[in-house]
Amino acid sequence: MSSSFDSARVAVIGGGPAGLMAAEALCLQGVQVDVYDAMPSVGRKFLMAGKGGMNITHSEPLEPFLDRYGARRDRIAPLVDAFGPHALRAWLRELGVETFVGSSGRVFPTDMKAAPMLRAWLHRLREGGVRFHMRHKWSGWDGEHTDGEGAPSARLRFATPEGEQSADCGAVVLALGGASWPRLGSDAAWVPLLASRGVPVQPLKPANCGFDAGWSPYLVERFAGQPVKSVAISLTDVDGKVHNRQGEILLTETGLEGSLIYALSAPIRERIAADGELTISLDLAPGLALERVVAEVTRPRGSRSMSSHLQGRVGIGGVKLALLHEILPKEVFVDATRLAHAIKALPVRLLRARPISEAISSAGGVPFEALDAHLMIECVPGVFCAGEMLDWEAPTGGYLLTACFASGLVAGRGAAAFAKARAGLP
Repeated sequence: MSSSFDSARVAVIGGGPAGLMAAEALCLQGVQVDVYDAMPSVGRKFLMAGKGGMNITHSEPLEPFLDRYGARRDRIAPLVDAFGPHALRAWLRELGVETFVGSSGRVFPTDMKAAPMLRAWLHRLREGGVRFHMRHKWSGWDGEHTDGEGAPSARLRFATPEGEQSADCGAVVLALGGASWPRLGSDAAWVPLLASRGVPVQPLKPANCGFDAGWSPYLVERFAGQPVKSVAISLTDVDGKVHNRQGEILLTETGLEGSLIYALSAPIRERIAADGELTISLDLAPGLALERVVAEVTRPRGSRSMSSHLQGRVGIGGVKLALLHEILPKEVFVDATRLAHAIKALPVRLLRARPISEAISSAGGVPFEALDAHLMIECVPGVFCAGEMLDWEAPTGGYLLTACFASGLVAGRGAAAFAKARAGLP
């Protein structure tokens, strides 16, 4: 690895979607690109996320699409403007990957797989001259020195199986991920490295995660791992806004997770942080109005058991019935009116988020306020950030990947312009 300064060369640290997109943007600008990753191969979390079907983006209109980014909507909007869902699908088509829109509006490759897409992408990057350095874990900078013309620079350090190595470059794109799934490379080891340079970093928190509910051994033994289909959740966030959302949840050994929980994980997490816990309202029969549920449950049931009555009249059985027994006192089951109301608003107490290492993604990271419009860290010129290490979050559904791709493109273009200007190139 060269130790001589090359201001026209850019290092990309992190080989996930954001890093690879930054490498492509740099390559298209005629800049020499070196991609470094701590793992034996790139895109490991990307491949894992695609095992159940590679949800690459979402087809909904732009305004509701951007609303999925919550408090960071205005910061994500310019990135999506540069490379949004339509541009992403067109880019995939150029790569030889056709896509389709599923019934939920989510966009998938036609073969539903991530591996063919990644192989085609890496082939194109290598053909364009991108060099890959695996098992290179970034360990910071050697310190300030000059590039031979008096401009300040800093040598990057990497821990490798062959010992410590170093590299000089005209700019660097950091795309190191957050703190979720550390076994796949996102271990947040970059946080103290940036902090040592005076870069502010918001605490990393689990996002798209499950929550503990303190189930009884009976419920865990009989029902853990079962989906709870067609339910709705209602909760009030720390700002007093009421969230109502319908979907599917999963009952786990420790509590609840699944797509509906993930979509609401941010307000749930913040309420628990503020109040110590949160009781959500779970509607077990969202397709039926309260009046209808009351009318059906209070009908005379004759010799039938209450369990058979609930199953026959309002379709409540299995894991939904088990949740009623788990949470409600016994006396409610002899009061049909109270039971009907509980079916429409079952209070479920959530105690804490699951550990960040189990989360699909993470919130927190480098705040946009510390970056310029090209995602360069203002207090460390020439260092750009992209992907999940930025301070934003979004639910599953293609929103995470779209913003990672888009931020990688913007950071890559910014780094190319910075390195070329430094080298005196047009």
